[in-house]
Amino acid sequence: MVHVVVVLFILVTQVSAYRPCPKCGKIKVPYPLSTDENCGDPRYRINCNNGALEFMSASGFYYKILSINPKANKLIIKPPLIQENTCYSSDLDQGGLMLDENLPFNISTRNTVMLFNCSDNILLSPLNCSSSSFCREFEEVGEGCGCKGTLCCHFLKDSSMTSHRIRARLGGCTAYTCVVDKQPDEPLESWNFGIELQWLPPF
Repeated sequence: MVHVVVVLFILVTQVSAYRPCPKCGKIKVPYPLSTDENCGDPRYRINCNNGALEFMSASGFYYKILSINPKANKLIIKPPLIQENTCYSSDLDQGGLMLDENLPFNISTRNTVMLFNCSDNILLSPLNCSSSSFCREFEEVGEGCGCKGTLCCHFLKDSSMTSHRIRARLGGCTAYTCVVDKQPDEPLESWNFGIELQWLPPF
C-alpha cells in the first residue's frame, strides 16, 4: 500500500511539473517558462507583474518581456531606458544586463548592440565606432538624443562573445540599446528594438 502511495505521489508531482502556467494578462506563458512554483519548470522562472511579463536579471533588475516564441525557444525583452539628458541606461547601477550562468537562458546571436557615452579605451576594440555606425542614427531620435555627440559604437553579439552579459559602466560605456535581427540597410523606423534571449530546452 505504501509503495502505491509513493508511486502515485511521484506521478502527480511529474504531471504538476509539466503543467504550463496560466496566462499573464492576455499573454500565454508556454512551457517550460514558469511564473509560479506550481507550474512550468522553476529553472525557467519569469515574473507576472500586474498582467505584464518580466524577466529578472542576475542582479535583480526587471526587464519587460515583449514577445515569446516557444517554437524557437526565444523571448525578447525591452532594452533599458536611456535616462533623459544623462546618457545613462536605467540598469547602469547593475552594470547592464547580466544573466545567471547557472540558468538555461543566454543572449542570442541576432542582437545588434549599440553602446553610448563610451571612454576612448573602446577605440582599441574591434567594434564599429565610426561615423557610419548604426548608433549615429539612434542619436538623432527620441531617447537617443541625450547621447548625441558622445563616443558610440555598435557590434553584433556573436558566438565569440560572452552570451550572458551586455556591460554598462562608468569609465566604459554608460548606456546601450539593442535591435533584434538588424538588416544592413533597414531604416530606423523599422528597427525591432529589444534583446533576444534564448533558452536551452529542458532535459
